[in-house]
Amino acid sequence: MRSSCCGSTRRNVIITLQVGADKPLTAIGVLPNVMLYYKIFVKSNQLLQKGLCIVKHLYTGKTKDVYELENGNYMLKFKDDVTGENGVFDPGANTVGLVMEGAGRAGLRLTTFFFEKCKAANIPTHYIDADIENATMTVAPATVFGKGLEVICRYRAVGSFLRRYGLYAQEGRALDAFVEVTIKDDARQDPPISQSALEMLGVLSAGEYTALEKLTKQISQLVKDELGKMGIELYDIKLEFGRSKKDGQVILIDEISGGNMRAYKGGVYIEPLELEKLMLAAE
Repeated sequence: MRSSCCGSTRRNVIITLQVGADKPLTAIGVLPNVMLYYKIFVKSNQLLQKGLCIVKHLYTGKTKDVYELENGNYMLKFKDDVTGENGVFDPGANTVGLVMEGAGRAGLRLTTFFFEKCKAANIPTHYIDADIENATMTVAPATVFGKGLEVICRYRAVGSFLRRYGLYAQEGRALDAFVEVTIKDDARQDPPISQSALEMLGVLSAGEYTALEKLTKQISQLVKDELGKMGIELYDIKLEFGRSKKDGQVILIDEISGGNMRAYKGGVYIEPLELEKLMLAAE
């Protein structure tokens, strides 16, 4: 089979046919290191076509897969996996704890909502656009700091913060937008790391840390305010940042969804899927 897309010819094609809510029928051919991702949708007796040229599968993550597109951008494929342990959701966990059907699309819907809010507030992110139906997001290329950092902004003493500092902090104690950075290292359970250690190890510069911390507080406050409009309290949120390949600027990457935050209403924890429903009910 031969097909042409984006100005080039490939011999192998992935074709997905989807009618209404029916499950797709897919014919797949794979050329080493190259895939042509071509989707054909049939809806209301009209044929709609959308093509994306994927040149490389870059990374399989806990909750997303990452692909490089032929135009230089990346595509994130959101999955229904969420982090946790023993079947219990935990945004701070470094393992996939359970699968929630619909979590991928729900996470993308909320991520799109918040990234659009960031865009309106002139907060730099990698977000370009999203395809909710197929649970994919197109993003600008960026490089992570070192082998990856996670930045947590905490408003309440819960999770790993409480496990580490329970001798001094009671559960639920108010925190003043406390920012901490952890390194992505499953074998060492994502240990916290200080600014001076990050600089000394050459992971980032002093200026980059300052920008990262400022953006973390700005984004977290934006999310907190949006949740607050719905009577929901943000306890903590986990963000990721990288360097834009375009200009080296520190930008928000990854996602902002119920899967990487703890939110409560009336003292009751809100599951990620329920949070998406509450937040986007009026959208």
